[in-house]
Amino acid sequence: MHDILPEQAAAWHHLEEAARKVVTAYGYRNIRLPILEKTELFSRSIGEVTDIVEKEMYTFDDRNGESLTLRPEGTAGCVRAGIEHGFLHNQLTRIWYMGPMFRHERPQKGRYRQFYQLGVEAYGMAGPDIDAEIILLSARLWRLLGLRDVRLEINSLGSPEARAQYRETLTAYLRRHVDALDEDSRRRLESNPLRVLDSKDPGTRAILADAPSLTDALDKDSRTHFETLCGILEANGLPYTINPRLVRGLDYYSRTVFEWITDELGAQGTICAGGRYDGLIPQLGGRPTPGCGFAMGLERLLALLETQALLPPTAAVDVYCVSLGDAARMSAMKLAENLRDALPHISVLAHCGDGNLKSQLKRADKVGAGIAVILGEDELRDGTVVIKPLRDGSEQRTVAQSELVTSMKALCAKENEVQ
Repeated sequence: MHDILPEQAAAWHHLEEAARKVVTAYGYRNIRLPILEKTELFSRSIGEVTDIVEKEMYTFDDRNGESLTLRPEGTAGCVRAGIEHGFLHNQLTRIWYMGPMFRHERPQKGRYRQFYQLGVEAYGMAGPDIDAEIILLSARLWRLLGLRDVRLEINSLGSPEARAQYRETLTAYLRRHVDALDEDSRRRLESNPLRVLDSKDPGTRAILADAPSLTDALDKDSRTHFETLCGILEANGLPYTINPRLVRGLDYYSRTVFEWITDELGAQGTICAGGRYDGLIPQLGGRPTPGCGFAMGLERLLALLETQALLPPTAAVDVYCVSLGDAARMSAMKLAENLRDALPHISVLAHCGDGNLKSQLKRADKVGAGIAVILGEDELRDGTVVIKPLRDGSEQRTVAQSELVTSMKALCAKENEVQ
């Protein structure tokens, strides 16, 4: 778990603001969910035979002996809220959330035990068009951020019935090679053999190369659904690769699954993943309602933006108010307030505490200020103020305090023209 320091905040704000713009453009509404949920919610939704539930969740008993868990993902909480507040059944719902999740796993680049996710969820729509919409939404975010070299992999898990038949075929194949499987895969062979397809063990992956394909086992409706999805993506000029081994790490997925992947972050290359989970809501006690969505890890996205030199510069102060003496400091605070009132789009930092002119100008430079407004004893007596550009080499000038706002507006307008 890590701190996000002030000098890192500009990058986070940049990413979060881009995400808000995109989800708003698609008509999705924000939902804010509790960080703590009953443990049963995640064991029922994610699946008890998963790494998340078996190894990674932060779970404890509260004072009443009830088992609670820090949320490891957001979809289960969205569904729980939808059932509890009645905004799922017989309704079309598009929502998004952003916030911290918790998994006790081995930290890696861009992967932490407290990590932040952006999630998008859509309920009440069973067709492939909504699957395509959420994929296109994520692609739009990449374009807005300027990301390069991220690829889309998609697959279909089919209907529960088709998966059950495929499970039998896959189990029979894996049993013939059980001695070559890694320990986790041997254990999961009996409880959840599809999870073996997710194995990262080189020996197991070699066995899986010749395993039966889930794509070949798809039922007719699921195949039509998947072909239509592919057609929509192609019509929108969005390239993709079909990955028949893509099953995702959560048990509640059905039909469409997808991942956005980069090769620039090492082994942990998935930056966004999701799919369809039509069976999840009845599994958690609600009436049957189709659903689909995705989640993306913000730390990994930020790492990729940094790798591709796409992060904005550290936020700098626009104006630094220098004041010399107690009386000047009081007037400078008022001038700073006047500037904030008149120019709400700029940042104004007023010097607090002691310091001579040189030390205050040094401080202004350190925080990246573009302009210093200087008020000393002479200026206080004459009712003037000095405007000193700090970055472009322009000459400083003295104006009446009553003209400061007008002068600063003109200066800011000139800078915008240059940019």
